Amino acid sequence: MVLRIRTSWCIAVVAVACTLLFAGCVERLFYYPNDRVYDTPASRDLSYDEVEFESRDGTALTGWFIPAVGRAVGTVIHFHGNAQNMSAHFSFVSWLPVRGFNLFVFDYRGYGRSEGKPEREGIYEDCIAALVYVVNRPDVDPERVVILGQSIGGAYAVAVMQEEIARGVRAVAVDSSFYSYRLIVQDKIARIPVLSVLRRPLSRLVIDDRLSPHLVVGRISPAPILIIHGTDDRVVPFHHGKMLYDAAAQPKEFVAVEGGKHIEAFVRPESTFRDTLVRFYLSVL
Repeated sequence: MVLRIRTSWCIAVVAVACTLLFAGCVERLFYYPNDRVYDTPASRDLSYDEVEFESRDGTALTGWFIPAVGRAVGTVIHFHGNAQNMSAHFSFVSWLPVRGFNLFVFDYRGYGRSEGKPEREGIYEDCIAALVYVVNRPDVDPERVVILGQSIGGAYAVAVMQEEIARGVRAVAVDSSFYSYRLIVQDKIARIPVLSVLRRPLSRLVIDDRLSPHLVVGRISPAPILIIHGTDDRVVPFHHGKMLYDAAAQPKEFVAVEGGKHIEAFVRPESTFRDTLVRFYLSVL
């Protein structure tokens, strides 16, 4: 009995210590930016504009606008994942201009050459600013704009759909994203044996669900949503994609990438999931 009490106290002490340690920094663990240049459209023989625009709070942001090869059927805005910068994530979407889409990729604050430091509300403002920039370009048809968000970019892709400026967005595709901030932190805590049993209360102490995709996904209709998720995703577990799909209203579509890991759907040129994404966009354009 005494041993059990001591063990319980130890667990409680460790839990409190971890909570105090991580409560102030857990949100920063969502962002891993750098300013290294990994790739450019020029390396793939694609023309592009290097652009600068401002977030709603005046933070200077950078991006690339890559026009479609041939006649454009629409414009894709890409919200990239949480590591590195747009030049690293460009490889996931570099094939879209050849398939007839204008493509806009950009760096959130603190990523690449964009100013500022990454944090949840600020990046949300950056995503809105990117949408505003694209729909106001003279070479873009604002009625033929679609969004692709990958990993944490998928969370932002859903969240911005609650904004007035997003009413004209024709469709949203989400690849390997999470259901909510709190749930993904809860899943990470569950991997720590001594804290697993306390994962729910601890997740509530260290993070909230502001701008969480599950709060918005049910309200983006009539714009359709395509959710893609790998069944072997170790970064964002598969059940997040299923839960996000279940919370969405019709029209919606779910595609499981059998054996797929995190954001692997579009990696290989022969991937049928590229065709799936194009078909989805063309169905609304």
